[in-house]
Amino acid sequence: MKCPFCQHTDNKVLDSRLTPDSDGIRRRRECTKCTKRFTTYERTEMFDISVVKRDGRREPFSREKVLKGVMRACEKRPVKREDMERIVTTVEAVLRQSDKDEISSRKIGELVMQELAKLDDVAYVRFASVYKKFKDANQFVDAIKSLKELEVE
Repeated sequence: MKCPFCQHTDNKVLDSRLTPDSDGIRRRRECTKCTKRFTTYERTEMFDISVVKRDGRREPFSREKVLKGVMRACEKRPVKREDMERIVTTVEAVLRQSDKDEISSRKIGELVMQELAKLDDVAYVRFASVYKKFKDANQFVDAIKSLKELEVE
């Protein structure tokens, strides 16, 4: 592991603990050369999932890409980073439990919206507006109505 500050390859682990979702390990490290500290994460490498895009292209599933979309939807909202991480972990777990090696981007978007609806109404509508490519205000109204229906269930 290279130090992100000085690129030196020798460092020591100061602390190891499970990530909040218990599917990885967080390690605090210290570079033996510059003595700066940094954090690394370890996760079990799973089988690759391909995402089938709307135009038919395929690309590898990216946890980071899903997290980026969730973070954008939750921007300036009272949502904790760990809650956003939990959404991504839940979505990834559902995908891996399906045992499919190809998943449509539509399915991923629906899973994210499902989780966001439980967490924050505004984040849900923001994500839905980008995901569903809203073209007018009526589509926002429909999204809010569907959110209210989810709350009733």
